[in-house]
Amino acid sequence: MLNTPRSRSRLPRLAATVAAIALSSAIACSSAAEPTRAVQPTIDITPTATSPPATATPQPSQTPAASDSTTEPVGPIDWPAFRFGPFHTGSPDDITVPAEPELLWRFDTGGIVESSPAVVDGVVYAGSFSNALFALDADTGDELWRFPVGGLLRASPSVVDGVVYFGADDNLFYAVDAATGEERWRFQLGPGGEQSSPAIVDDIVYFGAFDNSVYALDAITGDLVWSFETGSGILSSPTVVDGALYIGSTDGFVYSLDAETGEERWSVVTGDSIFSSPAVAFDVVVIGSDDGFAYALEAETGRLRWRIETGAPVFASPTATDDAWLYVGSRSGFLHAHNLINGNPIWRVFLGGDILSSAAVAGDDLYVGSSDGKVYALDRERGEIKWTVEAGNLVWTSPAVVGGRLYFGSHDGHIYAFGE
Repeated sequence: MLNTPRSRSRLPRLAATVAAIALSSAIACSSAAEPTRAVQPTIDITPTATSPPATATPQPSQTPAASDSTTEPVGPIDWPAFRFGPFHTGSPDDITVPAEPELLWRFDTGGIVESSPAVVDGVVYAGSFSNALFALDADTGDELWRFPVGGLLRASPSVVDGVVYFGADDNLFYAVDAATGEERWRFQLGPGGEQSSPAIVDDIVYFGAFDNSVYALDAITGDLVWSFETGSGILSSPTVVDGALYIGSTDGFVYSLDAETGEERWSVVTGDSIFSSPAVAFDVVVIGSDDGFAYALEAETGRLRWRIETGAPVFASPTATDDAWLYVGSRSGFLHAHNLINGNPIWRVFLGGDILSSAAVAGDDLYVGSSDGKVYALDRERGEIKWTVEAGNLVWTSPAVVGGRLYFGSHDGHIYAFGE
């Protein structure tokens, strides 16, 4: 049965935002304020400590190993989706890249690469502005197959149970056989083009699109399960945890939806458009906004825990770890490390250019791309740069770390593999 929540116009959203601004002075000093669609979060953070998080044990449901999906491949040899999986923590098992890695191969896609690679069963999957999805041998970079689409392919693919799921700017969402590149099914979307990277949980594919909607599709058939309309286009990728979906929209709201029905659980307004994707850990949803802040919201209620100012719009998606560290970059060029529990700062480092790449954590290291054309490896507890590798242009993709190798794409049109 289809369950399509009632569409909403933009006028109520605008009215809610105006009301939020009017109320902001009234709640500025209240740490107990609980923002909703009609209340602008205004709690400022005054750092009280710069110490790292204390050792903490997350709830079992908040770690990648305990996903409620029975089909998500998780392990040291695979990186099946954008930022590793449907929790979007970007923190897999203890796999690191050797110091001073060498270029193993690079593959010319013929167009800008903003699609972050997925790596499963020795194959790298990534899209390109050459209007195609590519499958490459992870060891050699040889092309195994390509799947042409009718528009730019910006979104990152997800690979589950031998199927690659992704959308393109041709207003279509695809399911393709991972081994052969043959189409399984396609789903027609409304006008708008770009789509977010999908999360697949319990045979349901979740994603957002620039036709203003969040979609849930049957992973086997491609049939619509439900859709939910926001006030504007969506580039943020959904995070799905314990039956709840979290996603941002360019209407400036963060939404929590029931993953089974698509009904709204809560929504919170920020000060500008949201392109960032949420990360969920310790019952906290962390997401960036173009208003220059990263927000931490209670997963159950949407209540504001804290927010941190980054000095510039936050396009990159935060990375949260199971030991309560948080990493987020912004267009200021700074990468920030914070205590996930209370938001207190630990360190920040300038990485040469705007940061739109979402950081990946593996073991003691952190990997992130920069608009200066480099990918940086840092000591994640101290923020010290260990090494860099050169790409020919902007690196906006989120790196995949698999088997001691680093895979990423660049605006120079290439997909890269570094390691030894």
